[in-house]
Amino acid sequence: MTEPTPAPDVAGGGSRTATVTSPSAAHVGTSSAARTPAGTNGHHVDSELVRTNGHAAPAPVGRPAHPASESRTADDVEAGIIALWHTYGESRRQALRDRLVLHYAPLVKYVAGRVGTGLPAHVDVADLIQSGIFGLVDAIEKFEPERGLKFETYAMQRIRGAILDDLRSQDWVPRSVRSRARDVERALERLGGRLQRTPTDRELAAELKIGLGELRELYAQLQLTSVVALDELIAAGRNTGGAGSSLAESLPDEGAEDPIATLVDQDSRRQLADAIAQLAERDRVVVTLYYFENLTLAEIGKVLGVTESRVCQLHTRAVLRLRTKLNEQLEA
Repeated sequence: MTEPTPAPDVAGGGSRTATVTSPSAAHVGTSSAARTPAGTNGHHVDSELVRTNGHAAPAPVGRPAHPASESRTADDVEAGIIALWHTYGESRRQALRDRLVLHYAPLVKYVAGRVGTGLPAHVDVADLIQSGIFGLVDAIEKFEPERGLKFETYAMQRIRGAILDDLRSQDWVPRSVRSRARDVERALERLGGRLQRTPTDRELAAELKIGLGELRELYAQLQLTSVVALDELIAAGRNTGGAGSSLAESLPDEGAEDPIATLVDQDSRRQLADAIAQLAERDRVVVTLYYFENLTLAEIGKVLGVTESRVCQLHTRAVLRLRTKLNEQLEA
């Protein structure tokens, strides 16, 4: 005869109903390795029986997951990669190579991040990753698994080499100049830490064991190593997240007209026109024909019916009167 028997829950916070069919069934249950919480002391007992009507029944509890399941999954992945390497070594199929590239792609991002930490800010990490992918492909094609070496160690060197080769091919500055630039930076750091201030050129030259003139020549060479992105935001807009303005917008336009010079020129023309209007009629005609109509003194003499020398006298008198008028306007 069966009867329901209350038994503690797995977490110990409630109860559920267990069914005991016979003493023999209960005896079978006692041989299992069931575990259940034992009070508040956090320890477990191997088997805890619930007595009901003289029969012993095991307290049903949950069984933990097998701890080796994750390791078996990792072993399966490793075995699959080994098999993939073996198959690729025999067939050299591009599809198999692409699967290996996808599996080892995180190595490229890791190496590119390490290399990018010592580069200027204008160098994009995405460009480094693109160069590293070529290095990874080359490493996969040239790797020989039968030698027993670890592919990750070999690939990281090839990826780093591919990134550095691409950077050097795009660099317009000689490697010797780059090396001198690093020497100057290290010397500045040493002197700054020792003197607790910005060192002078003479102190820096002494630290580098070169002359002051050679240091200034080195400065001129190091100017080529500094690159600034024209689309980079400047001023407060870059820090506050506002619209800001780009560096390109701050560069002067050599072909643009100076607004101040334009205003001054317009004002000077107005003052000159007022001064010309105040001249005598013959002086005004001489100035107009000579400066605006581009006639010679002889041609102006024919128009006025006077000699060339007389026109020269009229021109000189008109210029003196204009100069006097303009000086009076400036002083006023």
